[in-house]
Amino acid sequence: MTIKTAWITGATSGFGAATVERFVEGGWRVIASGRRAERLQQLVDAHGRERVHALAFDIRDEAATRAAVAGLPAEFAGIDLLVNNAGLALGTAPAQQASLAQWKQMIDTNVTALVTMTRLLLPALIERRGAIVNLGSIAGSYPYLGGNVYGGTKAFVAQFSLGLRTDLHGTGVRVTSVEPGMAETEFTLVRTGGDQAASDRLYAGAHPITAADIAGTIWWIANLPPHLNVNRIEIMPVSQSAAGLQVYRERP
Repeated sequence: MTIKTAWITGATSGFGAATVERFVEGGWRVIASGRRAERLQQLVDAHGRERVHALAFDIRDEAATRAAVAGLPAEFAGIDLLVNNAGLALGTAPAQQASLAQWKQMIDTNVTALVTMTRLLLPALIERRGAIVNLGSIAGSYPYLGGNVYGGTKAFVAQFSLGLRTDLHGTGVRVTSVEPGMAETEFTLVRTGGDQAASDRLYAGAHPITAADIAGTIWWIANLPPHLNVNRIEIMPVSQSAAGLQVYRERP
């Protein structure tokens, strides 16, 4: 039986860490990359070096990304699935008050790093007739106050995924944009600079999506028959739905 290999970025927490667990549990080898070496080592310790190959680097660093790809050991070099999970949201302020530095960091991580990783792994993915799963967000479809650049980066992910499908026509490579709604991970802690109270308020009583829910969805997509492609899948908790449009009314 051939053992398949997945590369999962942003594997140190949330969707990424849960997806590593799901794929190892399912018998795959996993390349787990992220910035926090100690968390990656925990994955290796839990599952063994023959199943998890950890790579600690900042995905915004193109030279480090290239070195990571070039330095893969032979048993992990045949990539069957790329999960572009690494990403973040920073800040909740309206555009006119937002931090330009945070905007640039979101673009560098959610867009530039994602396309860099994809481009570097495309030859291997084409050779193996593999698959790409890009983690988008409902923020790319439904704007909300303070979503500004974060939503813009996720709209890019959705369109880039469709563009990849077009360009990879005939190669057998599948591409999916997975677009979650409210999910309880470290996402809000990162966005608010570690405000646990803000995170607790957001998710209280909402029965949000869990990291395991998204990991299970990615597992399902990856194991569909090879003649099927899910172009995009939008997932929200039942408690969440699209809000109405805003109307500003001038006072007489």
